[in-house]
Amino acid sequence: MVLSISMVLLLGIGVFILWRTGYQRIPSGIVVCLFGFFLASTGIAPAIRDAIASVAGWISSISL
Repeated sequence: MVLSISMVLLLGIGVFILWRTGYQRIPSGIVVCLFGFFLASTGIAPAIRDAIASVAGWISSISL
Protein backbone atom coordinates (compact mmCIF):
# COMPACT_ATOMS: atom_id res chain seq x y z
CA MET A 1 0.00 0.00 0.00
CA VAL A 2 2.78 2.43 0.92
CA LEU A 3 4.62 1.69 -2.32
CA SER A 4 1.45 2.41 -4.34
CA ILE A 5 0.90 5.77 -2.68
CA SER A 6 4.57 6.68 -3.08
CA MET A 7 4.56 5.66 -6.74
CA VAL A 8 1.39 7.65 -7.42
CA LEU A 9 2.91 10.68 -5.72
CA LEU A 10 6.17 10.33 -7.64
CA LEU A 11 4.43 9.89 -10.98
CA GLY A 12 2.08 12.78 -10.20
CA ILE A 13 5.05 15.06 -9.51
CA GLY A 14 6.65 13.89 -12.76
CA VAL A 15 3.53 14.63 -14.78
CA PHE A 16 3.20 18.03 -13.09
CA ILE A 17 6.80 18.91 -13.96
CA LEU A 18 6.33 17.79 -17.56
CA TRP A 19 3.14 19.82 -17.80
CA ARG A 20 4.77 22.95 -16.34
CA THR A 21 7.79 22.71 -18.66
CA GLY A 22 5.59 22.36 -21.72
CA TYR A 23 6.39 18.75 -22.57
CA GLN A 24 3.00 17.50 -21.41
CA ARG A 25 -0.35 19.01 -22.20
CA ILE A 26 -3.62 18.44 -20.35
CA PRO A 27 -5.40 16.41 -23.10
CA SER A 28 -2.50 13.99 -23.48
CA GLY A 29 -2.23 13.78 -19.69
CA ILE A 30 -5.87 12.76 -19.51
CA VAL A 31 -5.25 10.07 -22.11
CA VAL A 32 -2.27 8.76 -20.12
CA CYS A 33 -4.34 8.66 -16.91
CA LEU A 34 -7.21 6.85 -18.62
CA PHE A 35 -4.73 4.36 -20.11
CA GLY A 36 -3.39 3.69 -16.61
CA PHE A 37 -6.86 3.13 -15.18
CA PHE A 38 -7.83 0.77 -17.98
CA LEU A 39 -4.49 -1.06 -17.76
CA ALA A 40 -5.00 -1.55 -14.02
CA SER A 41 -8.21 -3.45 -14.69
CA THR A 42 -6.63 -5.93 -17.13
CA GLY A 43 -5.04 -9.27 -16.41
CA ILE A 44 -1.53 -7.87 -16.79
CA ALA A 45 -1.90 -5.58 -13.75
CA PRO A 46 -0.56 -8.18 -11.24
CA ALA A 47 2.52 -8.77 -13.40
CA ILE A 48 3.19 -5.02 -13.60
CA ARG A 49 2.71 -4.68 -9.84
CA ASP A 50 5.10 -7.59 -9.20
CA ALA A 51 7.70 -6.12 -11.57
CA ILE A 52 7.53 -2.74 -9.85
CA ALA A 53 7.83 -4.38 -6.43
CA SER A 54 10.80 -6.40 -7.66
CA VAL A 55 12.59 -3.31 -8.98
CA ALA A 56 11.81 -1.40 -5.78
CA GLY A 57 13.20 -4.28 -3.71
CA TRP A 58 16.31 -4.42 -5.87
CA ILE A 59 16.88 -0.67 -5.52
CA SER A 60 16.38 -0.81 -1.75
CA SER A 61 18.90 -3.65 -1.45
CA ILE A 62 21.64 -1.51 -2.98
CA SER A 63 23.70 -0.06 -0.17
CA LEU A 64 25.86 2.96 -0.83
